[in-house]
Amino acid sequence: MAETKTEGQKLKEKLLTEKKNGWSELSDAQKKTVLKFSDGYIDFLNKAKIEREFVKEAQKLAEANGFKSLDKYKKLKAGDKVYYINRSKNIILAVIGKEKLEDGVNVVGAHMDSPRLDLKPNPLYEDGGFAYFKTQYYGGIKKYQWVTLPLAIHGVVALKNGKNVEVKIGEEDDDVTFVITDLLPHMARHQMEKKATEIIEGEALNLLIGSIPYDDDKISQKVKLNIMKLLNEKYGIVEEDFLSAELEIVPAMKAKSLGFDRSMVGGYGQDDKVCSYCSLKAITEIEDPERTAICLLVDKEEIGSIGNTGMESLAFETFLGELLALTGEDKTPNVLHRLYQHSKMLSADVDGAFDPIYASVADKRNASFFGFGVGMNKYTGSRGKSGASDANAEFVAEIRKLFDENKVRYQLAELGKVDEGGGGTIAYILANKGMDVIDCGTPVLSMHSPYEVASKFDIFMSYKAYKAFMK
Repeated sequence: MAETKTEGQKLKEKLLTEKKNGWSELSDAQKKTVLKFSDGYIDFLNKAKIEREFVKEAQKLAEANGFKSLDKYKKLKAGDKVYYINRSKNIILAVIGKEKLEDGVNVVGAHMDSPRLDLKPNPLYEDGGFAYFKTQYYGGIKKYQWVTLPLAIHGVVALKNGKNVEVKIGEEDDDVTFVITDLLPHMARHQMEKKATEIIEGEALNLLIGSIPYDDDKISQKVKLNIMKLLNEKYGIVEEDFLSAELEIVPAMKAKSLGFDRSMVGGYGQDDKVCSYCSLKAITEIEDPERTAICLLVDKEEIGSIGNTGMESLAFETFLGELLALTGEDKTPNVLHRLYQHSKMLSADVDGAFDPIYASVADKRNASFFGFGVGMNKYTGSRGKSGASDANAEFVAEIRKLFDENKVRYQLAELGKVDEGGGGTIAYILANKGMDVIDCGTPVLSMHSPYEVASKFDIFMSYKAYKAFMK
């Protein structure tokens, strides 16, 4: 016979919040669904380590699900599926809703760029019998994490004749890899006495790329010349072409299931490709929404969202203007401003998950935990919420209701203790234009490292959250 609950137990259930690990509430069939979803994510992550690759794969997925390029349309109606690509490093997808655009749209916005190393404009040099590429780091990294790792080169070399040469070296099993060397411990006494920020200097992040000299005793820089000869034979480039190249250095390691129970994903670039993928996957499954649903995937968030492919650019505004024109709504004054004022957005960016090994930097009552669902941050910023958009209470309540109705497991958190943590996303940029915005993304361990970790349960809940919001 079931034990009768006391009045105190009933009151506790009614009034207090008890956080639970979401895995414990899933049936075996539901667990299989959660685990299977991440198979597609892992495959996508391995194909798309940089922004240009992500856009290319996103375009393929969109077209396979009935989306057409915006320039193919002369008029838009409810149910139409469109995408827009900006300079190969932004992609925006929309499913046109039944309501007018000026009554607002639902946007899920994420960024595809991740911390990495970029080649300098004049990268190639020779020293001590070795050839190297000089690099500049991109975004917030711990520089010491990038040494003695197998590294790959991805990107494009833009030639003066207008053609782009695509480069992707280090990913295939029979491919070469590259490395940034480190000092052996036997000779590193002084190095080990330095601060963590100084152990590896930025100018020391030089990529080792070769050591065989060109066979000609009458020339200097023989190793450098031999490397350039190999690159010219394979890609048809000369040293000057590096001046107009975008070549990114990323870990050559594959994303894989992590843990004996396969409950997690380990891999490079999950900030913020996990949210980008989940929002992309969600919009490809949206049909006939009431309000227009938009998946906004941008570049440059890791360095301030600036530039013509960052969130601060006019690319999104241009896209909205085209939608208004193609639906015939561009005739009314200030219609774009009204669209912004009536719109809602989930800023889909990762959250820092609680790590018990480094518990001292977290407020456990206000931290995101693995397996507890998608993480929401009412505000980000740092030191007194500086730089945060700080979502309105009414919008937070609206999202809570939506997620509860759609059985989306979520948790509200902040990034670290007061005066200890903090960070920023693209949320404030759209909030400044009048949208209701809240940060909503997958909790991640080892954020900004070469190998980040996320829970498959939380990844699936992020996808469910974005799909519920877009519907």
